Amino acid sequence: MPNNTWKPGSWRQRPATQLPTYGDAAVLDSTLRELSNLPPLVTSWEIVALKQAIAEAQEGKRFLLQGGDCAETFGECRPEIISNRLKVLLQMSVVLIHGLRKPVIRVGRFAGQYAKPRSSDTDTRDGVTLPSYRGDLINGPEFTAQDREPNPRRMIMGHARSAMTMNFVRALIDGGFADLHHPEYWNLEWVGHSPLAEEYHHMLEGIGDAVRFMETISGSQVNNLDRVDFYTSHEALLLPYEEAMTRTVPRHPGYFNLSTHFPWIGMRTAQVDGAHAEFFRGIANPIGVKISPTVKPDALLHLLDHLDPDNEPGRMTLIHRMGAAHVAEALPPLLKAVRDAGRRVLWVADPMHGNTEATSNGYKTRRFDNIRSEIEQSFAIHREAGTHLGGVHLELTGENVTECTGGARELTDSDLARAYHSTVDPRLNYEQSLEIAMLIARQASVTSAA
Repeated sequence: MPNNTWKPGSWRQRPATQLPTYGDAAVLDSTLRELSNLPPLVTSWEIVALKQAIAEAQEGKRFLLQGGDCAETFGECRPEIISNRLKVLLQMSVVLIHGLRKPVIRVGRFAGQYAKPRSSDTDTRDGVTLPSYRGDLINGPEFTAQDREPNPRRMIMGHARSAMTMNFVRALIDGGFADLHHPEYWNLEWVGHSPLAEEYHHMLEGIGDAVRFMETISGSQVNNLDRVDFYTSHEALLLPYEEAMTRTVPRHPGYFNLSTHFPWIGMRTAQVDGAHAEFFRGIANPIGVKISPTVKPDALLHLLDHLDPDNEPGRMTLIHRMGAAHVAEALPPLLKAVRDAGRRVLWVADPMHGNTEATSNGYKTRRFDNIRSEIEQSFAIHREAGTHLGGVHLELTGENVTECTGGARELTDSDLARAYHSTVDPRLNYEQSLEIAMLIARQASVTSAA
């Protein structure tokens, strides 16, 4: 753990990237003071429980499913969108549990995923240059000077919507929404005739028969089937917001970032001497780091020494996002270096971010074949290296979108215009997400048999 010189604001002494410039320092300061006095969004004991679960996943005893929107918007903090997102992750987790024969850690990319990194600080259209849209936590997507001006008060709005999202998710789960006795609660009406529906419902029937058999034998209801553990995650990009939500708590040492259970550092902000690495160095949460094809083994080990000097179980998750064309060359040296150094990490595949491309008609998309290929290659590479692929990180939604091509319905470039709703990156829809879960279950069974 960090030494006594670390404080939540230590990052301010390091070079920072991907942060907005606020025009009114007084409004920023008053907003951060207000935010630091608001209730936390998660609890320290939930964070500790997640760290223990990730430690078990590092040993191959669990599998991590992390998924949700590329970037939440304030306008989509609506019950049907939140519940549909939860339905997708619940259905995927059932598929994975059935195929992997191990518990699944469910982590949503929501209740805080309101900030996004951008490749440029500005956006120019028709000779007009404005600040880039960095997510609703910072500014608005409309191309106007007023909307694009970074507004500190958006942090209060983001906290409120994160709290509402978490409250609704907890209420659904505690109320029996996740009860395995009633998987029909998770059905999404628009996919009733999905090509995958028959296979999925056949799987559910088998699980239901097993549950009823066990309850008949025992003469009572099987415990722990009516609720699940569910955690939140987001890229901890806006450091002033994260600092204001980082606090000490009774009976647990250290500082906890109470804006989320599982924050991660993105590829653009993972410099070992940078502000984001300095902030992450000191928080007690389990943390993730995105790993790109350009990362070298020595640099990765140096970053691990900085973020996790004690090699703590459950602390580190490395999320490799290489792209189908690069994973075979870029990943093996990293696996070897981390393995040979005796590092405890959870390896997770992100098959989304390395496979983004633009179509001829101007849409940003991801081709399902490339996503599938990166997953398949990742499992094979880990098998060859003697390491363990213990999770997957996906951008997905429960809405009827057409943003990624391919999949069970063989969506084409021309289909993208039909229902493209993402403000930043393309997401898998429900059918494509379920197909990925089935693919992972099959790949894991191959790994077990090898």
